[in-house]
Amino acid sequence: QVQLVESGGGLVQAGGSLKLSCAASGRTFSDYNMGWFRQAPGKEREFVAQISWSGHSTYYADSVKGRFIISRDNAKNTVYLQMNSLEPEDTADYYCAAARDVTAQAMGAGDIDYWGKGTLVTVSS
Repeated sequence: QVQLVESGGGLVQAGGSLKLSCAASGRTFSDYNMGWFRQAPGKEREFVAQISWSGHSTYYADSVKGRFIISRDNAKNTVYLQMNSLEPEDTADYYCAAARDVTAQAMGAGDIDYWGKGTLVTVSS
């Protein structure tokens, strides 16, 4: 079992930045590829970014590429999402996810072994 706890969400103006953190406990953190998903009101949950278990490989949704950066610190059992140049369209609940295996280029919901409970990011215009 892996427990994931997100933090760092909040209210920010458009153009601003936020850094989300996801602290993991339980099984060996470095066994898992880690990702971030988001769900806006009335919309389906969507993939945002992922990082391999080693941290050497990352992949981003087109909508955040060049603005968001995912990173991890295996010594601290934590994955981060640095969000820059935020837009109102980035407003959503952001979820941390752990997947032992990723079956396509981007994580899919079917790959996820564990989910966090989410942290809300609100970007005002």
